[in-house]
Amino acid sequence: QVQLVESGGGSVQAGGSLRLSCVASGDTSSNRCMGWFRQVPGKESAGVAIIKIGALNTYYADSVKGRFTISQDNAKGTVYLQMNSLKPEDAGMYYCARSTRLISGNCDTLQPTIFDYWGQGTQVTVSS
Repeated sequence: QVQLVESGGGSVQAGGSLRLSCVASGDTSSNRCMGWFRQVPGKESAGVAIIKIGALNTYYADSVKGRFTISQDNAKGTVYLQMNSLKPEDAGMYYCARSTRLISGNCDTLQPTIFDYWGQGTQVTVSS
């Protein structure tokens, strides 16, 4: 069993920055994927970034490349999402997710179906 708790959301102006945190407890084994997703009302959840726990592998949605950085602190069981140069279209509820399947290669897909556990989300608002 895994519990995920997100924090760090808030309201910023366009061009600003936020850092989201996701603390995992329970099974925190390496070589699993953890990712961040954004949900806005009336739209499907969109994958933002993914990281392989215990490795350097990361993958980003095209819309956030060069602006967002996903990272991890394994000692703290935490995955971060540093969001810079925020745009109004980045706004939404951000969810952290974790897969339980052992990954031998890279985490290189933002399909939500590969994830088994989800946090409760943290809200990001970006004003223009």
